[in-house]
Amino acid sequence: MNTWIAIGATVVGCYAVKLIGLLVPAGALEKPLVRRLAALLPVALLAALTAQQTFGDGQVLVLGARAAGVAAAAVALVLRAPFLLVVGAAVVVTAGVRALGG
Repeated sequence: MNTWIAIGATVVGCYAVKLIGLLVPAGALEKPLVRRLAALLPVALLAALTAQQTFGDGQVLVLGARAAGVAAAAVALVLRAPFLLVVGAAVVVTAGVRALGG
């Protein structure tokens, strides 16, 4: 039963956020500060989620296979590799570190 309460609360919350977004006047969205925040917020949230999933395990900081995969992807990006090669490098390095017991 608690699961259905959580699902219902999530549905109501998502609908409320969508409704609030639709009720914001168009003039408020044209301000330069709001435009800049709207452009940067998704990037910041994605970076925070990636960092939390890569380096966190509950309350503990972990440097393991995921961190090695992110580092390999970063190196591939610096070398201007194509996106599929970046993802492939991250996968191969992560799997390799895990296979070696890291």
